[in-house]
Amino acid sequence: MTARIGVVTFPGSLDDRDTQRAIRLAGAEPVALWHKDKNLHQVDAVVLPGGFSYGDYLRAGAISRFSPVMETVIEQAKSGLPVLGICNGFQILTEAHLLPGAMLGNNHLHFICRDQKLRVENAGTAWTSDYTSGQEIHIPLKNMDGRYVADEHTLDELEAEGRVVFRYLDVNPNGSLRDIAGITNAAGNVVGLMPHPEHAVEPLVGSGRTDGLPFFTSILKKLVNA
Repeated sequence: MTARIGVVTFPGSLDDRDTQRAIRLAGAEPVALWHKDKNLHQVDAVVLPGGFSYGDYLRAGAISRFSPVMETVIEQAKSGLPVLGICNGFQILTEAHLLPGAMLGNNHLHFICRDQKLRVENAGTAWTSDYTSGQEIHIPLKNMDGRYVADEHTLDELEAEGRVVFRYLDVNPNGSLRDIAGITNAAGNVVGLMPHPEHAVEPLVGSGRTDGLPFFTSILKKLVNA
């Protein structure tokens, strides 16, 4: 049976279709989920895509966190449902308290769009098993509110528990503390990151690299072998 991975569309989502395409290329079935629908339609995993949900009014991700679909996502994520938050999706995960910390405006106060070098710090999550720890990859990055912050205790805890999943290399593009580009929850089923792996899945499209495809093959293998 083909694994079904839901992609939530909020008002202002931009990368939902790109994410669906990446899922399809990995060999899974993408399922479009609407933010007002609490029903996840029996998907095996969920992706919260990038964009500017609700125009980033109030705070990035702050309004989407209260969308009806998130009630179910939060409940099922706490029970083990794999959830990936990309950029705006990462912001929503922090607002929903599925991941610790918060996302603030870039320290240079400008929107940034670049091909970003990352180091894989944790290849043991549901979304990163097709990488190796220490692997260096390039993933497109585009954000205005991408600066990850948390108190020192939380940062130390993330480091000690191996929950920093990705770290920026060569340059810190937005002032994120400790060069953090992505983190996971303690169980490893919820992952959030600022760069956009769905834009690096085909050699002729986007960045010209396929460094982002392992996100989607990782979760497919986990679901198939579960």
